[in-house]
Amino acid sequence: MRTHEVQNATLHYDDHGPEDGLPVLLVHGHPFNRTLWAPQVRELVAHGHRVLTPDLRGYGDSPLPADAPATHLSAFADDLAALLDHLGLPGAVVGGVSMGGQIAMEFHRRHPRRVRGLVLSDTSAPAETDEGKAFRNALADRLLAEGMAGYADEVIDKMLAPYNVTAQPALAESVLTMMRTTDPRGAAAALRGRAERPDYRETLPGVTVPTLILVGADDVYTPVATAQEIHRLVPHATLTVIDDAGHLPGAEQPVRFNAALLDFLRTVGDRAPRTG
Repeated sequence: MRTHEVQNATLHYDDHGPEDGLPVLLVHGHPFNRTLWAPQVRELVAHGHRVLTPDLRGYGDSPLPADAPATHLSAFADDLAALLDHLGLPGAVVGGVSMGGQIAMEFHRRHPRRVRGLVLSDTSAPAETDEGKAFRNALADRLLAEGMAGYADEVIDKMLAPYNVTAQPALAESVLTMMRTTDPRGAAAALRGRAERPDYRETLPGVTVPTLILVGADDVYTPVATAQEIHRLVPHATLTVIDDAGHLPGAEQPVRFNAALLDFLRTVGDRAPRTG
């Protein structure tokens, strides 16, 4: 694990694989941490890629700044750009799951010339509705008051397909542990910031880099129809539905997820990164 100062926070991250490999920046969702990507790190590094997995500010080992009631997706995206600067990387394939996918879209919105490819897993593009804003802010209040444990128990069979909670108890316990050990302050700040996100449907049609959209066949948070909407918006994107998976197909069905990801990275290949 390494650290880097970004804006007013300390970002903890892992950097695996050869320095000259295709850089792939993977962004975890809420309320998880960089270890969510462990199956992808192992497989991508084995195929010669360089994989960067940060803990977002307020998650995992990256602390939330003391005076941060809300963390907007723009702050997360700029943290990632600063990390690439620190590593001397003009660009990377940028991927994320759920909130991480929205951060990847925000990164493309703010830093398009640094994106060599996009990987959007189990995420959604529209801005939050008024009802959604109220829900996220109420949940933020609840997490600050009660902590993460009750929330984690309530949503485990939505984060993972219910049959995988039963069939893969070690995975379920790992996901529960990530959720339970997340700092409620970090989770609440991200919920408040995410409630104010822009509508990425306005910028997705302008994506010119290779794009892979993945979704678990049984995802109840961002179902296949949501992924299909993104697929219609992004020119020449590829959509892969991962069978026998819910909201976290990279963890639930890593063999299938990794096969799709590796096929996609071959299409990116040695495409020259844009700078600026």
